[in-house]
Amino acid sequence: MISINDVKNNLEVQALVKAAQNQLDAIGYTEHSERHITIVSNRCGEILEKLGYDERIVELGKIAGYLHDIGNAINRIDHAHSGAILANQILKEMGMLAEDRMEILTAIGNHDEDTGTAVSDISAALILADKSDVHRSRVRNQNMSTFDIHDRVNYAVTHAELKVHEEERKIIVNLTIDTNICPVLDYFQIFMDRTMMSKYAAKFLKVWFELIINDTKLL
Repeated sequence: MISINDVKNNLEVQALVKAAQNQLDAIGYTEHSERHITIVSNRCGEILEKLGYDERIVELGKIAGYLHDIGNAINRIDHAHSGAILANQILKEMGMLAEDRMEILTAIGNHDEDTGTAVSDISAALILADKSDVHRSRVRNQNMSTFDIHDRVNYAVTHAELKVHEEERKIIVNLTIDTNICPVLDYFQIFMDRTMMSKYAAKFLKVWFELIINDTKLL
């Protein structure tokens, strides 16, 4: 079976990850490079593992998380769809079985809130892993005076964690937002769709979803 380490060491994957971030830098987007995809990969695997999925599904989830944003190398628009096609071709060339590739491309193709939704266990875990990565370290713009609302909200988040409580069948996203930088309401202004997508993804996995901001349970 193709492993997450095999994927990380693939030269084409490495080139796509670099090209994707270069393009996002050019258009002023937040970080989607090695830091983000590694966090998403690890969280996706953790969610599946703690909810009792077998080793194969956990590994496929990690791979989906690592590859989910490579479509940004082509264009930010429809990056989930182009990323799924790219991932399928790369993994096919690496010798991955078609059945396993379908799990990954389905998850990647459905991770964006504009066009996707949870349609499989791996896709649901990927959505939760991806949408929970909000943090100031993702802001590439160093000039606070030119921050847009996405920069401001991400920069205001000083702590973000996702916890899986397997016995309670609960997933909790816990954020700390510096309200001197932006009010909590700004978070919901840009992340409401992602929050609702995460809630539905948790429901697909038959677990409860909670969002806690500044020690207050909001969902």
